[in-house]
Amino acid sequence: MNYGLLVATLSHTLTHIVEGIHTSIFSLLREEFSLSLQQLGLIAAIPPLCQSILSIPTGILADRYGSKRMLLLSAVVGTVGALLASQASGPVAFIVAVSLVYINTTIYHPASYSFTTKMFAPRDRPKALGLHGAGGTLGHASGPLAVSILIGVLAFKWRQVYLLLTLPMVAGIVMILFLKDEPVEDVEEAEESTSNGDQGMRSLFTANLVSFLGFSGLRMIGVSMINTFIVLYLQDVRHLSLAFASFISSGTMLTGFISAPLGGVMASRFGEKRWLVSAQALSYICLALSLAVPDITWFAVLFITYGFCNTLSMAARNSMMATLSPSSQRGLGFALLFLPGSIMGAVAPVLAGYMAAAFGFNSIFYAALLIYVVGLAVLVFAVKVKDS
Repeated sequence: MNYGLLVATLSHTLTHIVEGIHTSIFSLLREEFSLSLQQLGLIAAIPPLCQSILSIPTGILADRYGSKRMLLLSAVVGTVGALLASQASGPVAFIVAVSLVYINTTIYHPASYSFTTKMFAPRDRPKALGLHGAGGTLGHASGPLAVSILIGVLAFKWRQVYLLLTLPMVAGIVMILFLKDEPVEDVEEAEESTSNGDQGMRSLFTANLVSFLGFSGLRMIGVSMINTFIVLYLQDVRHLSLAFASFISSGTMLTGFISAPLGGVMASRFGEKRWLVSAQALSYICLALSLAVPDITWFAVLFITYGFCNTLSMAARNSMMATLSPSSQRGLGFALLFLPGSIMGAVAPVLAGYMAAAFGFNSIFYAALLIYVVGLAVLVFAVKVKDS
């Protein structure tokens, strides 16, 4: 642990802290703005669409101008987005605000992951990325948890939640200002750096990378479909209160504070791909079992375990991306890693909204589970990475 990793981890939390609020308050937005399920799906789809448009440019900018500048820009954009959300008077203004929150994460990820992976030798990357990922999962969990406590228990208004969470985001801007510039090359791989100009796009795009991005895209379809409507599903189908439903939703990521660094240690010990396949398979089994149990307590346990196991694989996924991309194009590499998620995040919520309206909420989970299995097959058979 050093100051650079500490800032990267804490800023990862702050980057995601307001990202999950809008789906957690869908029931409130539906009532206040008189929205249908399809329209709610559209609200969830437009911000990731903005991410997909800006994903590659932000990766290129991170490689060209360095991580610190991009991290600072990310924090400012996220803070402005949260402030605008707190003042939104209609669905259009609200979508613009949430889109800025999502653009904040698009700017953040290539810069932060590039910064983190260059600070540590390959053998230590999974462990460092595990700590870094723990910050992100804590941020993902904090949004729904804030809704559960501030709205469900303390009777705050949803706009007040956005306003309150801007305070720690401002503190994050101050932390980044004291961050040193990132290393130019990997700690133990300086020879990978170009000594004769630009490496060119061909050094980045390989069959393994394309297959890995395919796995990531399929996985993110399932993640986006489930995350968009899980709170509304628990309210409408399982008849839970907003506070309890948001708590279960946040629980899938809150456990990541343990599972993310643990997954980093396990990936270092057993190999990145081997651990990634094992953790994802266990996650999907827990999701399937959760759909089969009628008891809400067992559903909550299994669904949170699904999230726990999913986060166990986070460090391995990100470390594999670092392995598949040259150090001089690491920012662009991580931008490409998150690009499928942004694209699918723009499509999947709309598809899920139509499925829920036509076939019921359960159809979302069954479709996501099928897509998960296809993606896992791509990872197993098409991605060739030698485990250490």
